[in-house]
Amino acid sequence: MSKYTDRGNIIRQQAKELVLEFMHENSECQPDSSGMKLAEIFRECGLNWGDYPKTTSSNQQYWVGAIVQELKSEGKVERVSESGPWRLL
Repeated sequence: MSKYTDRGNIIRQQAKELVLEFMHENSECQPDSSGMKLAEIFRECGLNWGDYPKTTSSNQQYWVGAIVQELKSEGKVERVSESGPWRLL
């Protein structure tokens, strides 16, 4: 692996930890709560770079979508409904 791949892996792990920590501290994300929409998690975690041509804020949310899917595969979060909010398990 290159040093860039290694650094990217570290950044991805840190971003995943950030999202999980945020969810643990937010009442809407608790196991029996209503959950929180991905867009709000994205904004609240400070991952929005703002709107740019062909890279709008809504396009940037896909990265956080991948993070929550990874957390789901680890059994840490769940999606409340098929198109709905996310919460901790």
